[in-house]
Amino acid sequence: MSDPGTSAERSLGQLVASATAEMSALVHDEIALAKAELRQDVKRGVTGGAALIVAGVFVLFSLPVLSFAAAYGIHNLGLGLAWSFLIVGVAFLLLAGGLALLAVAKFKKVKPPEKSIASAKETAAVLQGVKPHPRAPQEVVLVKVSGAEVGATAR
Repeated sequence: MSDPGTSAERSLGQLVASATAEMSALVHDEIALAKAELRQDVKRGVTGGAALIVAGVFVLFSLPVLSFAAAYGIHNLGLGLAWSFLIVGVAFLLLAGGLALLAVAKFKKVKPPEKSIASAKETAAVLQGVKPHPRAPQEVVLVKVSGAEVGATAR
């Protein structure tokens, strides 16, 4: 922003251009902030989703193992083949449960872009206080050169 002492020397057009440029920069900065916050939340969501998918795969892997455990339950030695298959199947289910809990924890961390929302509300509050200045009516004079209208000037 320029020095307040020099703003009196700037024309109305320069002030409007400066204000427009600053508003544009503010909007671009708010959009960049929102993108950064959303990018972070998307990463968390993808991690949680991947963990949930892996948990589902482990549940699918546990079904054949548990099925084989029931089928080979009759044919066992010592503890038995069925018990070993059962232990492996339960281990897969426990692993799937742990990954599902990880997924839920990651999904709970996803939240709205709070900084962007607060910044946008602050900007809106500032802009609501700004009122346009009443403009004096301008007289328009058409300039004619050799019978043809060339342009208009305001007085």
